[in-house]
Amino acid sequence: MSPASNLAVLFAGGGTGGHIFPCIAIHEQLALAKPPGTLCVRYLCSTRPLDAEILRAAALPFTPIPAQPVALRPRGLIRFVTSWAPAVNAARAAIRELRTSAGPDTRVAMVATGGFVSAPAARAAVLERVPVVLVNLDAVPGRANRWIARRAARTLTAAGVHSGPGKTWTLVPPIVRKAALPPGTPAECRRRLGLDEHTPTLLVTGASQGARSINQLLIHIAAHNPGSLRGWQVLHQTGSEKETSAVRDAYAGAGIRAIVQPFVDALGVWWGAADLAVGRCGAGIVAEAWASTVPAIFMPYPYHRDQHQRANALPLEHAGAAHIASDQIDPVANAATVGATLLSLLGDAPRRQAMRSAYAALGPADGAARVAQFVLDL
Repeated sequence: MSPASNLAVLFAGGGTGGHIFPCIAIHEQLALAKPPGTLCVRYLCSTRPLDAEILRAAALPFTPIPAQPVALRPRGLIRFVTSWAPAVNAARAAIRELRTSAGPDTRVAMVATGGFVSAPAARAAVLERVPVVLVNLDAVPGRANRWIARRAARTLTAAGVHSGPGKTWTLVPPIVRKAALPPGTPAECRRRLGLDEHTPTLLVTGASQGARSINQLLIHIAAHNPGSLRGWQVLHQTGSEKETSAVRDAYAGAGIRAIVQPFVDALGVWWGAADLAVGRCGAGIVAEAWASTVPAIFMPYPYHRDQHQRANALPLEHAGAAHIASDQIDPVANAATVGATLLSLLGDAPRRQAMRSAYAALGPADGAARVAQFVLDL
């Protein structure tokens, strides 16, 4: 398409920040490529409060649709089935509204990042004759992405996947929005956060929804082995208002300087300040660790049958930039395994530096720009 021609894009993804943040990253790259006034966008998200919180904070236009995740239990299955038609209809209405407001000479496309919001949105796009660019984020595509892939104009993946029969996935690098990229040197980022610029910093995150077992692990370490954290300061995203106070009190009791928040939208300054990270390994966290070249201990969500989070982190472990540890759920059991690895890395600066250097072999995390170009080339 001509750079000056009008383009309207619907971004479909929600339920977690991990589905919304990649949309924002792709949007940022499209805005850089298009002249002012030639790009019109709208986000289709879930009705969960977190979606609105993220999109309002970014001042982005959005329409919640009443989509529900697929569930095998009777009540969950009923919710999914009864929500499908209303969600498709709401997405169709949003497409028509965007098409009308953007004008008759505007090309319309949809970017879907997977999850339960994307499937009815993609169905609406097919009915409205709008091409869909599917961006798969996890190494093991979920049900929604496998369904969308059969209907999408382009199928891209930011994680290596096994191609199913008759389907070709185009691999792109990790997708990271500007707010999740370090805005300066470690010392500069620490100063911005009010931390000591010379003290090594540990970042702990269970992503936007948090990870109770990770929170409990750090509480246990702070209570039973506070000396292991001496000489460090901590940035901890709990994902839960309920657990924030307990985590904050644990660090205070151990005499550890810490910033503890339930949710942090602009995590880039935290990544920029970090020497080491502990967290889940959803696609978003893996991408941000990669882009920030922060050595990491990843604890995959233990209840996923397909263990796709572990698969997400494998390229980083194979490169030597990260370590994957099983989450035993119980804080005492985790302290004996994950905790031992953490304590070893806290005291081994040369090893942490080697892990940081290992990211060079993985290449840049510039997937957002690549996806934007695919959208422009439709």
